[in-house]
Amino acid sequence: MISFDRSRGTPEPIRALNRIPERENGEPLVLLAEVAPSVLIPRPQTIPYVRETVARMAESAARALPQGVRLAVTDAWRPRDRQRRIYEWMTRCVLEVWPNTPLSALRRRVNRWVAPWNEKAPPGHCTGAAIDVMLADDAGEPLDVTSPYDRFQAAPTYAHGLTPTARENRMLLVDTMLSVGFSNCRDEWWHYSYGDAGWAVRLGFPECIYGEVRLDPALYEEQERLWLEAFKERTNPFKPSDQSQ
Repeated sequence: MISFDRSRGTPEPIRALNRIPERENGEPLVLLAEVAPSVLIPRPQTIPYVRETVARMAESAARALPQGVRLAVTDAWRPRDRQRRIYEWMTRCVLEVWPNTPLSALRRRVNRWVAPWNEKAPPGHCTGAAIDVMLADDAGEPLDVTSPYDRFQAAPTYAHGLTPTARENRMLLVDTMLSVGFSNCRDEWWHYSYGDAGWAVRLGFPECIYGEVRLDPALYEEQERLWLEAFKERTNPFKPSDQSQ
């Protein structure tokens, strides 16, 4: 893993998230396409629902970007079962690369990348508070925010050693998202949230306003089918691309 600027951003250990009181405000989940029409949703398996305020903030961020640069949401609300599958898969990935990892270290490593599904503080994606994003051009092609690194190597938001173009694009994304009120998980350049326990820890708020929220499974049956199919092809992010098969 490459080094990153640890003076920027806020650590968010599970124990800190679990200490945040939840004051659910009852705000509904809404369709991104209806409330945030300027936002791209490039993956058909994305369940395109978030809390209403989150959708409005995403639209503000999309409109604030320069001409020719689009905001794309690659993940939004998740059911708890999807979160559990991701967590268990990430655990297997870690053990495949580091098979002798002690249990305590294993949990710390996995928790860095995926919020556990069975803690007091629900994962941000399960609350409708969190979105994973990227920048794209007008054709929907991703803009570079990671070169010269591969996969998870460049995951920390304030990673050192990015190319000038990748750093410029990444900072454009960071500055735009923060300017409209989102908070960023400093371990994942793509993850932003508002209103969940992670947001409260990062910004020093005494409580969060969003807890776990559920949707009728019939509303995302097709997205879940597509996600399960795509998930079968997912490769270990801790291996270089040429060794991941």
